[in-house]
Amino acid sequence: MHIPTRWYERFAGALIERQAIGESRADVFRIRCGNGEDLFLKSEPIGALSELPDEVERLRWLKQIDLPRPTVLDAATENNRHWLLMSAVSGHDLAGANDLSPPQVISIVAMALRTLHQVPIAECPFDHHLAQRVAAAKNRVSAGLVDEADFDDERLGRTATDVFAELLSTLPKTHDLVVTHGDACLPNFMAEGNIFTGFIDCGRLGVSDRYQDLALAARSIARNLGQAWVAPFFRDYGVEPDERRIAFYCLLDEFF
Repeated sequence: MHIPTRWYERFAGALIERQAIGESRADVFRIRCGNGEDLFLKSEPIGALSELPDEVERLRWLKQIDLPRPTVLDAATENNRHWLLMSAVSGHDLAGANDLSPPQVISIVAMALRTLHQVPIAECPFDHHLAQRVAAAKNRVSAGLVDEADFDDERLGRTATDVFAELLSTLPKTHDLVVTHGDACLPNFMAEGNIFTGFIDCGRLGVSDRYQDLALAARSIARNLGQAWVAPFFRDYGVEPDERRIAFYCLLDEFF
């Protein structure tokens, strides 16, 4: 891996391990430094639809409002790629936290999302309103960037164009705008013991309908813990589930 030139000397003796877990489309590496410190490096090819520069901005904003997340240590553009160097967040992601019971996982996710969703939207500079997200989905279809082989089971075998037409036909009429994570799956929540320690993979954070997060969290909970834990999640978060919006935002996620 050809890391940016200015980091060569710093990490000359470090062990660099590729990470396989998570929903990010970027390449992610753990850097095990000789002093016992772990850092993380993300890299993504430069392109019109690249998300890594967005993540840098959002992590810096989360630091400003004092929500737990990795700290941006450096960022670079080199070798036709974007690069982000950041601190590690303590603990394990909730998809792999084997020491936690399902009720503990549910409690952590619900608490973390309530906290984020309570941030005043006027303070958030990032727009992920539905019109913007649908336009981004259309651009990804046109650019051939939608992985049709990765569709959810109920849509496997269909084309991205066909699924996008379904998306347009099911646009929700109800919107409850909050500051959302944008990819609120269990691998993107970190915890140490039963204490939430931070959000990761924050490149899609922005103002959107709260079901942008609730739908993906519910889907991830069903896949990782079982469908029986979805209802307790909504009770803990404090809303009655809107099945139509859950279905819509899971459909929208097929394009990202």
